Formats: sequence, C-alpha cells, structure tokens
Amino acid sequence: MGDSKQVIHVEDCSKVFRVHKKQPGLMGSIRSLFHRAWEEKQALRDVSLTVNEGEIVGLVGANGAGKTTLVKILSGIIHPSAGKVSVLGHNPWDRQNEFRSRIALIMGQKAQLWWDLPAADCFLLLREMYSVPRDVFARRLEELAATLDVRDLLTTQIRRLSLGERMKMELIAALLHSPKVLFLDEPTIGLDLTSQRAMRQFILQYRERHQPAMILTSHYMEDIKTMCRRIVIIRKGSVVYDGSIDHIVADHTRFKIVTAQLAGQMTRSDIEGVLPDGFAAEIHINGQELRVQVERDRAADAAQFLLLQFDVADIAIEEEDISTIIESIQTEG
Repeated sequence: MGDSKQVIHVEDCSKVFRVHKKQPGLMGSIRSLFHRAWEEKQALRDVSLTVNEGEIVGLVGANGAGKTTLVKILSGIIHPSAGKVSVLGHNPWDRQNEFRSRIALIMGQKAQLWWDLPAADCFLLLREMYSVPRDVFARRLEELAATLDVRDLLTTQIRRLSLGERMKMELIAALLHSPKVLFLDEPTIGLDLTSQRAMRQFILQYRERHQPAMILTSHYMEDIKTMCRRIVIIRKGSVVYDGSIDHIVADHTRFKIVTAQLAGQMTRSDIEGVLPDGFAAEIHINGQELRVQVERDRAADAAQFLLLQFDVADIAIEEEDISTIIESIQTEG
C-alpha cells in the first residue's frame, strides 16, 4: 500500500458555522423574532490527512465531533472555511461533472433512491445521469446484484423492501458508475447482525477487486475493526489519532486483562483478602470467573500469582477491548 497513489489530501482544513443563538425565556424568544443573535461554532479545526488508492480509513468520533462535516466537505456538499482539500485532483466544492462522476456518497440515514420506483428503474435513471454505456451497465448491475443476492428484488418497489435490502440497493446505486472514491457515512446503521455482516463482506470484496479509496464513519466498532486497518479519531473538530488499529492498543492503553476460570466459587472478599496492595486496578468476579485489570508490564506476574494462590482451571491474558480504548481517546481532555 506504500506505493499506492494518493487520492485524498486534506491540509489544515477548518470549518466554522454561523448558527442562531437561542435566547432564554419567553421574552428571549419574542426578541429573537425581531433581532437574531448569532454565534460561531467551530466544527473542524486544522484537520490534515491523506488517503491512498485502495485504502479504507475509519473516521471515528463522538456525536458532533465533526465526522460528517468532513465527509460533506470531501464530497463537495459544503466548502471549508480555511485550508486545502484535494480529491482526485479536484476542489470538491467546485462540483465539476468529472469529479462528481468519480465519487459516491452513501449516508445510512438518507436515501438516494426514489421511494415509489422499483430498484431496476432507479438504476436506469442513474445510468442515464452518469452516461454509463449499456453493456457496461448491464455487466456491473448483474455482478453487484448477484454478489449482494438481490437479483429477485430488482423489480420490487423500494418502499416494499426491508431496511437491509434497501441498503443493498443503495450500495448498488452508488457503485454502478465505478467510483474511485467512496464515502460511507454510517452504512450499517439500523441493520440486523446478518445484514451488517453481509454489508461488511461485500465492501471488503469490492475494495479488493476495484481498489477505490474509502472513508468510513460508523458508531459500530465491529465495522471499523473488520474493514479498516487505519483509523482517524476526531475529538471536538480536531484529529487526535491517525494510525493503525494495531498500534492504537500499544500507544494508548496502560492495562491488560487477566481472566481466570476458577475450579470453585469465590467471593470478592475471598479475592481481595489475598491480593497484594496495588496489584489490581480493577477486579470483577462472577461465580467462577475472575477478571483482574493490571498494568501491562505486570500481566505475566499477575497470571503467575493467580495460578499459585487459587485453584485455576484456565487462565488468559488479553488486551483491553478496542472499543474501550477508542472511547477513552474520544472523551479525554
């Protein structure tokens, strides 16, 4: 991936929105009818990143952190207040036809297909809009519909499809013109576990075959862990981490979890009575399962201590859950 072509480049990108400031009380509401007060909200602050061809980057952050704002800037829906942005060599907000024909945006909470039309008719309209040759269109539609297992649903009204089926059709619609950049904003939101799994598998297969650059935002950590090798964490409009998922554990966690399956029942008082002071940062016991959180460099000592002190049937040493680590990065400061 190191020799891949750079597709997206963002340098010191900032976005400030001018929003209506609410005035408290009844008199404040009446006053605002005649004289509105405004305030500035900093949605993005000096964001810089690059995305290469064939790369899927997970964009992670709490609600209101600036993820969707950045996606909208990259897709040309809004323009930044400052900084440089280049997608496929274009300024996205110029919205040139050449640029728009090479990108796709899927927003899990917004539909692009026509509600009362069958998917097949929607796709024909999109073929005309993107000037896709008929033979190319037919081949791509057959491939996408077969891979997503929706060939039998192409003549069904969009409104009659389940949420998972509609999202598959949205995905087909976004890929019919073979975009080189794909923005996925919460693509699995509201889907059941089976549909989520199918969506992830398809996106990974598509990336392997066609090598587009992708930016994925999601609150489902399974989406990020499964599809992204690299994540960018945004907090209050600023990038606070940009790197691999593998490295985030080593860089941002102090603890490991030692889990022991005990041969007999134990209580918290039984455990706390023998553990040395400062040995565990956190203890959880549930019947015969004992979980002890310890400093990373003391995990082996902790495991050895438990084996010597208790009748242990099984023991395991694990890293902290990636979701917990990312959540702590999002909220700290």
